[in-house]
Amino acid sequence: MKRNRHINIPIFIPHMGCPHACVFCNQKKISGALFQSPMRVKKILEESFSTTGRDDDVEIAFFGGSFTGIPENEMIEYLELAQPYLKAGRASGIRLSTRPDTITPQKLKILESYGVTVIELGVQSLDPEVLLMSQRGHTVEDVVSACSLIHEAGIKLGIQTMLGLPADTYEKAVRTAQDVIRLKPDMVRIYPALVIKDTLLQEYYLTGRYTPLGLEEAIEWCAGILPLYRKAGITVLRIGLQDSDTLGSSVVAGPYHPAFGELVESRILYRKLTQWLDMHLENQKRIIIRTRPQLLSKLVGQKRTNIEAVKEKYRLNEVIVKGDLEDGEFLIEVE
Repeated sequence: MKRNRHINIPIFIPHMGCPHACVFCNQKKISGALFQSPMRVKKILEESFSTTGRDDDVEIAFFGGSFTGIPENEMIEYLELAQPYLKAGRASGIRLSTRPDTITPQKLKILESYGVTVIELGVQSLDPEVLLMSQRGHTVEDVVSACSLIHEAGIKLGIQTMLGLPADTYEKAVRTAQDVIRLKPDMVRIYPALVIKDTLLQEYYLTGRYTPLGLEEAIEWCAGILPLYRKAGITVLRIGLQDSDTLGSSVVAGPYHPAFGELVESRILYRKLTQWLDMHLENQKRIIIRTRPQLLSKLVGQKRTNIEAVKEKYRLNEVIVKGDLEDGEFLIEVE
């Protein structure tokens, strides 16, 4: 059956009993207000499916980071609510996010029996010091074990990483990406760490114990790491947290930008442009860059930053950009 749209129905399931206090997490402060009763989840599903079509590819997504850490009977109760939509063909599957140290063979059997198709693990880092300083409460070995069990269960694996946590460096972040690739996930998400209200990270920041990445630094880190995943054939679902009214008002510090992913993609294209020009440009003063219409804004950069930087770097008189390329990323003509 051909599907028209891909739609995620996100349902936030906070873990009020989480024994950990990750420095970037404020769930202990907000969980009481966000508690999702089964009746509330049922209503969310009813309202959401009332707006979807029969040909839409719909996934039910249980987010919150600790889905397999909640009591088993509660986990099953939430999964039961999704079953009518799976059996009727209204939903294609269930995806969830959870901690690697809450994955067990028994829980995976339950998840598989209820139609879970994707499990995303909040790994954040595969550097032991970063995990310790971030108070994650799990080890690298926990991550490796969880990934192996998920692969064995035949469920798709997603891994979420966070750049710029306490004790993190660019070199550690690159090693984490390389180690993640060896774990063979189907997909990854890359988030730069943000200082959010009511977190330990906010306390560290206000007392001078933590300095978040700047926006430019975070863009550079991600522009170096994203191509590693793409070269390995791993789908990158998202770069940077999804923009929302509540997120913007809760960020105290850090590299937050509503179009962060676009900035990273633009930086990667700029690097490719300059690599080509370094090799081929001699004394020419005018160039024409042709690209696909879909890439035009990324290649030009916000406020034409990429084009202006190229003009300055190579002392060009004119840079013309055309969005008329049918295939490839760009083609440069020098005059």
